[in-house]
Amino acid sequence: SALQELHGIFPWLVESIFGSLDGIIVGWNLRCLQGRTNPNEYSVALDFLDPSGPMMKLVYKLQAEEYRYDFPVSYLPGPVKASIQEQVLPECSLYHNKVQFPSSGGLGLNLALNPFEYYMFYFAISLITQKNSPATHHVSPSNSAYFILVDTYLKCFLPTEGSVLPPPSSNPGGAIPSPTPRSPAVPFSSYGMHHTSLLKRHIAHQPSVNADPASQEIWRSETLLQIFVEMWLHHYSLEMYQKMQSPHVKLEVLHYRLSISSKHHGSPAQSSYQALHAYQESFKPTEEHVLVVRLLVKHLHAFSNSLKPEPLSPSAHSHTASPLEEFKRVVIPRFVQEKLYIFLQHCFGHWPLDASFRAVLEMWLSYLQPWRYAPEKPPQSTEPLPRSVSEKWAAFIQENLLMYTKLFVGFLNRALRTDLVSPKNALMVFRVAKVFAQPNLAEMILKGEQLFLEPELVIPHRQHRLFMSPTLGGSFLSSRSPAVTDASFKVKSHVYSLEGQDFQYKQMFGTEVRNLVLKLAQLICQAQQTAKSISDHSAETMASQSFFSWFRFTPSDMNGSYTGNDLDEIGQDSIKKTDEYLEKALEYLCQIFKLSEAQLTQMMMKCGTAQDENGKKQLPDCIASENGLILTPLGRYQIINGLRRFELQYQGDTELQPIRSYENAALVRLLFRLSSALNERFADQMEVLCSRDDFVGRLCRYHLTNPQLIQKIRYSPVVRDRTSQNWGPRISLRFLASYRTLISLLLIYFLASWFHIGPVGCTFIILTGYFLYAVIMTFFFEGWKPHEH
Repeated sequence: SALQELHGIFPWLVESIFGSLDGIIVGWNLRCLQGRTNPNEYSVALDFLDPSGPMMKLVYKLQAEEYRYDFPVSYLPGPVKASIQEQVLPECSLYHNKVQFPSSGGLGLNLALNPFEYYMFYFAISLITQKNSPATHHVSPSNSAYFILVDTYLKCFLPTEGSVLPPPSSNPGGAIPSPTPRSPAVPFSSYGMHHTSLLKRHIAHQPSVNADPASQEIWRSETLLQIFVEMWLHHYSLEMYQKMQSPHVKLEVLHYRLSISSKHHGSPAQSSYQALHAYQESFKPTEEHVLVVRLLVKHLHAFSNSLKPEPLSPSAHSHTASPLEEFKRVVIPRFVQEKLYIFLQHCFGHWPLDASFRAVLEMWLSYLQPWRYAPEKPPQSTEPLPRSVSEKWAAFIQENLLMYTKLFVGFLNRALRTDLVSPKNALMVFRVAKVFAQPNLAEMILKGEQLFLEPELVIPHRQHRLFMSPTLGGSFLSSRSPAVTDASFKVKSHVYSLEGQDFQYKQMFGTEVRNLVLKLAQLICQAQQTAKSISDHSAETMASQSFFSWFRFTPSDMNGSYTGNDLDEIGQDSIKKTDEYLEKALEYLCQIFKLSEAQLTQMMMKCGTAQDENGKKQLPDCIASENGLILTPLGRYQIINGLRRFELQYQGDTELQPIRSYENAALVRLLFRLSSALNERFADQMEVLCSRDDFVGRLCRYHLTNPQLIQKIRYSPVVRDRTSQNWGPRISLRFLASYRTLISLLLIYFLASWFHIGPVGCTFIILTGYFLYAVIMTFFFEGWKPHEH
């Protein structure tokens, strides 16, 4: 029949669209498909894959016939794959009753999925398996067809208004039974006996299934969310995966392994057990992956916040609430919280220290602010003051305490290792500080910490385990809290369920974290001064490169140092932005942690201790020793991050320094020989003249000595013996080899010829003018010269 033929080509069609699981077949490459570059293909793909489009109609038609399709376990996320291969069923109900032995001659385990599950598995996992092609680097992920489809599916199957639309088929919403095993099932120790499906719970409470048609449709919402979470947030180490399982599950696993090892299957079980513990998954999420997860988080907040107000009578609630409303009540704590926390921890610990971390940061901040996605609108106010966080969110903050506190400490440790002079890094610090500085938020986080640190009460073990896994009774949005527990117990359950019973909690408002904040504040001050120094240097460089600088007789950079830096390229506007971000971030940190003006003043003084007389140059932190300056660990950090630097300059005989690009090599060598001959011939006479205390002595010292060298040596970690070297008075004619000097002289001679002044007369005028200039400089300004200090 036609349906049988469709059943046969369905796996091929899905693979042709989303690509193969091994990444070899690219398919339609939805992640690179954009309306701006390929408008026709883009619109056709979105129409074809729309929830009410031809592809989903085919899915529902096959769904009605209860067809099953094999999905290889080997392509599941690493921890789940290793667990199933160990013959331990994961806790997620998505895998229950689906694992099949391979058919005769087949290889590996498979999941028997219904058409909707099979389609969504391929759609979700294509974000992970498809390798980045060169074209993806020029594509904006948020404008791709894949990103738009994720948003469309979330809005359709997790609606914030109304109910889930019924499938467009002749048999709308028939309940889909669990797949019947077609071959001998694997003997599994189940993780999920206490974690039944939300749908099954609701139907069990209904007097009749037909009384509420929505109860037959919520399976799509639950399945879609479980697949997205399992595929996108389930990539972490196996040790972490096993740590997440509940104690009674671990006991079941132990009993199962003991029973297996006592039978004839002992050796294979032991080898697979060793392979299980040797497993470590290498998972590197991409920026596109993180953006899609952020879209999921934002929609789940909106979905959860669209929960209807509860009736006054609790008894009425249990009979009138639809399954979709109950799903909204538990969607974040049951399905997302734990895996998202581990995903964020992985990113905070492994993401490169560059500006691409912004995507992870914004996803984290989106999760921390569910009030941004609440349906009520903020009151219109003429004052631009930040809106205070309502007390109704206190339960969410307390039951997500580690999301706020431990990840904040993780961000502090990252910020302390980044270059805050970069505008993008400064913006990230500003964003985090601004979010945590929202009125009343810090107070609610502190209240959550106080609840966690309250002394333990004697609580029966069974009750303790009840709240390790969120149930229907405890909702983040519920105004009534369950009678069997108090706020303190909820916070403790949240922390211990995510980190284990032996977790040593580090208080966000404790002394240790406060010291980290003070270090960050000090780095912010240093970065502000560095940005100002770069700005001043850039302004000076621009001024020195003016047209009239060509008319100077001596090149200013003959003995100058290398002052180039990558930060010089960021521009004046970016430097201003950096300063604004850092200034506001410092202000917000002071608000959050109640830093006093005295502490800030002290930090500013520490930052300025290494400045020299003109207030611009800063030495890295170092200590003086017999062998010169030695960098401290802080000094090494400052150099690595570009916060401070030594000036790289030539420290030897200025006459012997390498020939510069603006010098004529032949003239440099010729003038060096002439200078050497003159210095050798008149060395004694120059020494006598420079030792005189009268005006002639000062004039000779001004021209024949180079005291600036001693001043510059202070800014470089060189051996102390070199600072005592004295080159003595001498003549240096090397400046005449500079192309700048030669061009300037030619221009002067050319202008003089216009006034009928010959070369001899022009030379006499130049020498006379320079002699007068030298006399004035000697008479008035010699006392300012560095060697007199």
